[in-house]
Amino acid sequence: MPQTCNAHGRKKAPMKQLNEDIKQGKLKQIYLLYGEERYLRRQYKDRLQKALCGDDDTMNTHFYEGKDIPIGEIIDLAETLPFLAERRVIFISNSGLFKSGGEKMAEYLSELSETAFFVFTESEVDKRSKLFKTVQSKGYAAEFAVQDESTLKRWIAGLLAKDGKRITEDTTQLLLTKTGTDMDNIQMELEKLVCYCMEREVITDADVEAVCTTRISSHIFDMINAIADKQQKKALELYYDLLALKEPPMRILFLIARQCNMLLQAKVLKSRGYDNRTIGSKLGVPPFIAGKYLTQASRFSSTVLRNAVLQCVEAEDAVKSGRMNDMMSVEILILSVL
Repeated sequence: MPQTCNAHGRKKAPMKQLNEDIKQGKLKQIYLLYGEERYLRRQYKDRLQKALCGDDDTMNTHFYEGKDIPIGEIIDLAETLPFLAERRVIFISNSGLFKSGGEKMAEYLSELSETAFFVFTESEVDKRSKLFKTVQSKGYAAEFAVQDESTLKRWIAGLLAKDGKRITEDTTQLLLTKTGTDMDNIQMELEKLVCYCMEREVITDADVEAVCTTRISSHIFDMINAIADKQQKKALELYYDLLALKEPPMRILFLIARQCNMLLQAKVLKSRGYDNRTIGSKLGVPPFIAGKYLTQASRFSSTVLRNAVLQCVEAEDAVKSGRMNDMMSVEILILSVL
C-alpha cells in the first residue's frame, strides 16, 4: 500500500490515516487526495464529504472543478462564516493548482480561517510546489497510486462476497488481464459478471471470457505476443478487432510504439539487476505488470525492440506526410515489425 507523510513526518498508509480521522472525528482543515487511482480518490472524497458536511448541509458545501477556478471568490467564500453550522467546506477538483498557479491559494491556506475546510482532488501534483508543501504542513496529503495485485485480488473477492459470489485466484488473474488495474473498470466488469451469473455462486473463467471487455492495452499486449510467435494472421485479426471497436489507427500505432518502448526499458532495467518492484516503480506500473512486461521482453533482443520503435516513428511520419493512409501504415507495420 502506498505510504504518505502526515503533518508530523510519520509514514502511514493514506487510507488508514483517513479512516482514523473520519472514525475519530478529528478532521483536518485541509485534505489533498491525489494519484492515479481515481476510484479511491472518489470514494474518500465522498467519505470526507459525509464526515465534514453531513447529508443535507447544502448551504455550507461548495464545489469547484477544472482549471481557471475563481481563487479570489473561493477565498472570499472561505472567509464567510458558515450558516448555522460549525464549518464551511469547499471541494476543489482537477484544478491543476498543484502543478502551477497555486501560490495565491497556498498563501491563503497558511493563514486559513478556523471555520473553513478544503478538500482538493487531483490526478497529478508537483510535490515541489508551494501549495503541495503548504497542504502537507497544514493538513494531510494522501496519495492513491495504482494498487498492487494482491490488494486488487482481495478487493475483488470482497466485492463479490457482498453479492454472494466467489471467484478463484486463477479466474481473478484472468479477469485482471482483461480489465487492467483501473478499479473503476474492474468494478464495472464485476457488476456485469454478477448479473450474468444470476443464481450461480462461483464465477468461472468461461464467465469472464463471455462477459468481460478486453481493454485496448490487453489487445496490444496480445498483438505483440502474436508477432513474437510469427502469427501474423492472429496479429492482424487483433488489429481489425480494434478497428471494429472504433479505435483510430494512429492511436493503435502509438500504443504499439509505447508497448515496444516499455519492453525495451524493462529489459534494460532487468539487465542492471533491478527487481520487479523497482522496475515497476520506474515504469510507473505495479510489480505484477512489470513481470508481464519482462516475460514478453525476454522474447526479443534489445536491438529488435529499438528497431520496432523506430519503425513506429517512420510509420507515423509516412501518414503525416501523406505517403500512406493511416489504416494501411499500421497494417504494414504489424506485418514487418519485430
